[in-house]
Amino acid sequence: MAVDVLLGLQWGDEGKGKIVDVFAPKYDIVARFQGGPNAGHTIVFDGKKFVLHLIPSGIFHPNTACLIGNGVVIDPVTLKKEVETLIKAGIPVREHLLISRKAHLILPTHKLLDAAREERRGEQKIGSTLRGIGPTYSDKIGRAGIRVGDIELSDFQERYAGAVNGHKEFLDMYGYQYDLTTWQAEFDDAIEFLRSLKLVDSEHYLHEAQEAGKKILAEGAQGTLLDIDFGSYPFVTSSTTTTAGACTGLGIAPGSIGRVFGIFKAYCTRVGSGPFPTELHGEEGDELRRAGGEFGATTGRPRRTGWLDLPALKYAVRINGVTDLIMMKADVLQIRSEIKVGEAYRHQGQLRYDLPYSLEDGQLEPVWRSFPGWEEDITGVRRASEVPHALREYVNWLEQEIGVPITYLSVGPDRAQTLEMHSNEAVSPRGFDF
Repeated sequence: MAVDVLLGLQWGDEGKGKIVDVFAPKYDIVARFQGGPNAGHTIVFDGKKFVLHLIPSGIFHPNTACLIGNGVVIDPVTLKKEVETLIKAGIPVREHLLISRKAHLILPTHKLLDAAREERRGEQKIGSTLRGIGPTYSDKIGRAGIRVGDIELSDFQERYAGAVNGHKEFLDMYGYQYDLTTWQAEFDDAIEFLRSLKLVDSEHYLHEAQEAGKKILAEGAQGTLLDIDFGSYPFVTSSTTTTAGACTGLGIAPGSIGRVFGIFKAYCTRVGSGPFPTELHGEEGDELRRAGGEFGATTGRPRRTGWLDLPALKYAVRINGVTDLIMMKADVLQIRSEIKVGEAYRHQGQLRYDLPYSLEDGQLEPVWRSFPGWEEDITGVRRASEVPHALREYVNWLEQEIGVPITYLSVGPDRAQTLEMHSNEAVSPRGFDF
């Protein structure tokens, strides 16, 4: 059975959590394949709002198993709090959550290293969420990491102490002041809690599920333009956020990949530092930020906002082999009488329709195309046939330019506010015909 993939095509925050939640009832397993607690997947239903950082977004559906894959880095403290919050809300997490033994652990000293390194960068800081993601992946690549499966071994404390002592040497070299005792008790308690959850050899679990004909959805975090190889380096995350990451982050063979659902906003946002060619500044950017509620689900930081960047979107579609596009937050643009898209760049005196190697500020000048806005409330729309003409024209133009259908359109944060664009019927959370 093929494994479908759902991932972001911009700089993250595209709305992946909502769509995974909508899709999940049609899948037996939802498996998160990369990233860590720097992710913030927001799900809204029945008047309730949940923000998930590590647990896959299918957790609210009782017939869907949720796997945290080997490509994820896990903060045990964050995971414990997240599980306990969901259990308090009546979600039977323990019955449906599985964790790969090969996933790496974020240690308290990883967070300290993250803060120390960002402090040393000064004005050149990356914009890290300071959750220890980068240092944990660094240890993984440097073959010095601690994995979830290690907590089941008799020498775990020795392994842990060795890793921490190595981190302390770097912290002392940086001259960074810290008090590890304030972190340690909470971490130790979280490790005990982690031992009580279902730990699995995830690649075997998924292979057996495929052989049994079970349907699997691989859930990504962050976005393609933050990919460690293909994003706007060095202002990127530390993992592979593309379809290829589903293979390495879950142990899935490339030939097993089925449909690839690529999610993008009707405009663009970015958190932290880094190039943003189509960024809006001043009141225009503030207005879009307010309308879209563009503040980080994990950090609370205000997101930078701008118009859709078509060359970057095309690039992301090609990198991932996207088969289906999903456009989010179309309702946010209903405040605008005019919609713009950066359809090309002027770069070093030339007109370019692709993404150049360097995206440094001042080197790219967007070439704009304007569209009339729809200027009406679409949050109550439940059928594709009810979509305003101006929005339909915007969608049709994007499909023609990108060469991939926009299969689903989101007109609000709730599950029910999701339209199937190539059908006259509204998308029910259980109504997909894959």
